[in-house]
Amino acid sequence: MSTSTTSVTDKVAAALEGLHIELPSWGFADTGTRFGKFLQPAARTIEEKFADAGQVHAFTGACPTLALHVLWDVPASTNAEDIRRLAQRYGIQAGAINPNVFQDQIYKHGSLSNEDASVRQHALDHLLDSVRIAKELGSRDISLWFADGSSYPGTANIRARKHWMAEGLRQTHAALAPDQRLLVEYKPFEPAFYHTDIGDWGMALLLARAAGPQARVLVDTGHHYQAQNIEQIVAWLLDEKMLGGFHFNDRRYADDDLTLGSIDPYQLFRIFAEICAYEWETGGKADIAYMVDQSHNLKNKIEEMIQTVTTAQELYAKAAIIDFPKLAQAQQEQRLIDAEDAYKDAFSTDVRPAIREWRRSRGLGEDPLAAFRASGYLDRITRERAGRAAAASSYA
Repeated sequence: MSTSTTSVTDKVAAALEGLHIELPSWGFADTGTRFGKFLQPAARTIEEKFADAGQVHAFTGACPTLALHVLWDVPASTNAEDIRRLAQRYGIQAGAINPNVFQDQIYKHGSLSNEDASVRQHALDHLLDSVRIAKELGSRDISLWFADGSSYPGTANIRARKHWMAEGLRQTHAALAPDQRLLVEYKPFEPAFYHTDIGDWGMALLLARAAGPQARVLVDTGHHYQAQNIEQIVAWLLDEKMLGGFHFNDRRYADDDLTLGSIDPYQLFRIFAEICAYEWETGGKADIAYMVDQSHNLKNKIEEMIQTVTTAQELYAKAAIIDFPKLAQAQQEQRLIDAEDAYKDAFSTDVRPAIREWRRSRGLGEDPLAAFRASGYLDRITRERAGRAAAASSYA
C-alpha cells in the first residue's frame, strides 16, 4: 500500500469516527405530498420508529440518536422511562427534541410571534414543556422551527413580531440546563408567503444571540433560495461560533425533502469542506449536530435512510482528505487553478475502498444497504405491518 493511500485511509477513518448523524423519527412514518399520503410498511408507533432507526445504526455504525417530535412521539401518555426502555432495547438514544408550534389550529396566525398574547403564552408553555422532556431524556438540543409569518402585505407588524419572537426565545433559553442548547432554524417561505418571521440565517443569528449564550443557528440545506451560497453562510456562522447544527436533505426547486446528494452532491461536499477547513485552521472539532430531515414518500424509508447516511459519509470523507496546507498556500499566493484543484482532486478521489476498510474494522458489512437487505428485517416488518393494517381495516 502506497504512502498516499495509507494517508487517505487514515484520514477517512479518523473522519468517520467523529461523524454522527441523527435520524428523524418522522422520517420512518408514512408521509406524502399536499395532495395525499403514500402508504408503505412504515412505523406507526414510537417503538417501531426506534426499531427502524436501530436498523440504520446497526448497519452504518453512524446514527446513535433519534430526534423526537413532541406531540407526534411524546404525547402526554408517554413518559421518559418508556422512551429510555425503547432506547436501551434498540440500541439508539433519544436525540434532539423538536417542539410542535405549527400544527394546531391555534397557530393559524403564528406562535411566539402571534398578535394574541394568549397564543404566545400557549406556544411558550409548549416550548418549556419540551425543554423539560429533553432534560428527562438527557437530550442536549431543542430544535426550533417556526411557521410564523404573514401571507399578505400590511397584515402584520413585522417589528412587533420580531420582539415577541425574541422574548419567547429568551424565556425558553432561561429554562435550559447548563449543558443544553437551543437550535434556531430559518426558512425563507412556506407556509407564510409574504414574510416569514425567521426568514434567513441573519435573522436566526440575531434571534439566537438575543435568546442567550446557549442558542445557536440550525441550517437546513434546503431552506435557501436557489442560487444562495450555503457554504458561505456556514463559513460565517463557524467564524461567529454560532453554527449549531444541520438538517440534511436536497431539493430541486423550493422544497427540501429530496434524498441527500441526489441533486447536487458537490454542494454538500463544499459545505463539509468549509467545516473541515475550519477545524484544520483552529485545531479543534466544531460542535455541530448533524441531523437528517427528509420525507421519503416513494423510496423505502429504512433503505433511503441508509442511502442518505452512506452518502453523507462518502462526501464527508472526500472533504476530510483535502490537502489543506496545499490549499492554504495556493489561496495565499492567489494561484486560483491550484486552489480550485485541491477541491476537485479530493472530490474526484474514490474514497469507497477506505470507507469499506473502516467498516470492516468496526465489524460492519462493507455495503450497509446490501447487508440490511440480506437481514430479512424489511420482509418481516412488511408482513407484520400489512397484517396489522388489514386487521384495522376489517375492524373498521
